[in-house]
Amino acid sequence: MSEVFSLDEQTGQPGQPGQHPYGDQADTLAAALDLGTQLVDAWGSWGPTMTPDAARVAFISDRHGTPEVFVQEVVAEGIPPEPLKIFLSDDPVVAVSWSADSAWLACAVATDGGVRTQVWVVRPDGTDARRIVGSRRIHAELGPWTRSGHRVVVTLPPADAGQPTHCYLADPVTGEMYPLAVGDLIHVLDLSVEERLVVLRDGPRGHQFCVVVDRVAKQDHPLIPHTHTGATEVALLRPAPDGDSSPLVAYLVTEEGLPRRQLVAMPLGPDGWRGEARILASRQDAELEALDADDAGHLLLLVWNVAGCSELELLDTLSGRSTVLAGLPGMVASNPVLSRDGSSVILGVEGPFRPRELWRVDTATHRWNRVTDAPELPGRLLVEPILQHYRGRDGLPLTGWLYTPASPAGVAVGPGAAMLSLHGGPEAQERPTFSPQHQAMVAAGITVFAPNIRGSSGFGRAFVHADDVEGRFGAFNDVLASADHLIESGLADAARIAVTGRSYGGYLTLASLAFSPGVFASGVDICGMSDLLTFYKHTEPWIGAAAFSKYGHPQRDHRLLKKISPLNKVAQINAPVLVIHGELDTNVPVGEAHQVVSALARLGKPVEYLELVGEGHEYRRAHSRKALLDTMVPFLVRTLEPEHRPRH
Repeated sequence: MSEVFSLDEQTGQPGQPGQHPYGDQADTLAAALDLGTQLVDAWGSWGPTMTPDAARVAFISDRHGTPEVFVQEVVAEGIPPEPLKIFLSDDPVVAVSWSADSAWLACAVATDGGVRTQVWVVRPDGTDARRIVGSRRIHAELGPWTRSGHRVVVTLPPADAGQPTHCYLADPVTGEMYPLAVGDLIHVLDLSVEERLVVLRDGPRGHQFCVVVDRVAKQDHPLIPHTHTGATEVALLRPAPDGDSSPLVAYLVTEEGLPRRQLVAMPLGPDGWRGEARILASRQDAELEALDADDAGHLLLLVWNVAGCSELELLDTLSGRSTVLAGLPGMVASNPVLSRDGSSVILGVEGPFRPRELWRVDTATHRWNRVTDAPELPGRLLVEPILQHYRGRDGLPLTGWLYTPASPAGVAVGPGAAMLSLHGGPEAQERPTFSPQHQAMVAAGITVFAPNIRGSSGFGRAFVHADDVEGRFGAFNDVLASADHLIESGLADAARIAVTGRSYGGYLTLASLAFSPGVFASGVDICGMSDLLTFYKHTEPWIGAAAFSKYGHPQRDHRLLKKISPLNKVAQINAPVLVIHGELDTNVPVGEAHQVVSALARLGKPVEYLELVGEGHEYRRAHSRKALLDTMVPFLVRTLEPEHRPRH
């Protein structure tokens, strides 16, 4: 369900009843909305996890409109078999992990569809389903299984500010939880086979570091020296290659002291012994974004991010030989899993023309085959985005993905209506994935430009930190530079450009409208912050604490946060605004939407609001995503018409 109301009707602004708002574009709009609906219904499959023998796979799929768990056999060729649905509750499932002994699945379930999650366990045949921990008030995060498969890690961030995070080992049979670690912003990344060594990640966004805890000696040591220059987000413990002087090696994905995320190996031994860290794999044109390893530590799977597209590599730790896995059946790979014996890889694959689906590749023959079936797509031409290169107003190199409408003859049209689509994070990255929203906008005749402004991941350590705290003003200017690029390239009419975005991108949307009035014809804020001080006051404690390094501290940087909060300059907004927010969002609380909508309404500004009932920060249900498109596309078509408003 969704709730929507328009304040235009109360203020007499465009959109009053009795006027057809779309004129001759009615047929185009109807076709665009129909396409968007069909693409939202084009369900996907993602988040795979395998049994130790790689014979079965469990995964998440929204083929029935809401993400659920499915289990199926893995076949090397032929038509994929029908999967078995595992029912837990009516709430969306956001992650699944198979125990090392194949006896259990552990699942993370979004409580009521919101931000907080519960941890469930269930047998692979769907029996013995039970919730271990998590509720409407308690957020519980799913961690890894122990290497023996008998217990699973669960993490409980604090419900109140200033309290520590607790990690436990949970027994799926009894539900008992055994204390494992306590810290500030900790997450368990891996455990050694005998559970003596635990690798913990700690620290705020962009500055995460890893420590190794020896549970027998009751000591902890940094995995690699922490220089506060970057982040280490992934670490795996595996047996050292034959002939190595240490029993274990920690393999890390890190940018600590490095220009980009690379693969680093750190030998480990008993009583805190460690060898010399060495770089195993690095690229100047790409960042390492995912890593997995077989049980023996003989084979590593690397996934590289090359300007938003994915490339796969296998690294033999015994010989040092590297092999590129060619033939990836899509532009972007996600959630790669290497089988425990190293014989196969299963991963999610998607692109502009295909929703997420699971594929398998044999590591010996390099032969690909589809694991999950895929839905039928509408028989209409979809648009493949083109990577654009341009510069910020201070000369910083920027990139973005451009989706342009085409005439019946296939010739690009313009300059005309256009929208900027700003991703969240800001550490996220715009990539050439399957986007019903972008395709519906293009079908409605609106050019879409999705930039990766400073702060985005995938382009190196300096770039992702370029917007930290005082650097926020540079990000504001990058949004304006993105609009400049559309105008200077002849792709958009300067008077017909909208700014849109979700989460941090929604905040940037409001900031662009408030701090640069007259530049944009309209704006769509999807679950964005309107006031950073109220965001810190009402967000989840662990989310706020992790964000200090990115946005600034609510006490130490109070003056800055007030200055860069759009709510304080809402009177300067002179363009129609659509605000969309999830009812149960506790990441960016729904009050951020309510306060900016109320402020705009009091000032007589044209504003519309859509509240998605039963949704949190992510809109996981198909009917909610359809409601978003059904509101957003007509709003932009109407507000980007040439006669809608004069250029300021």
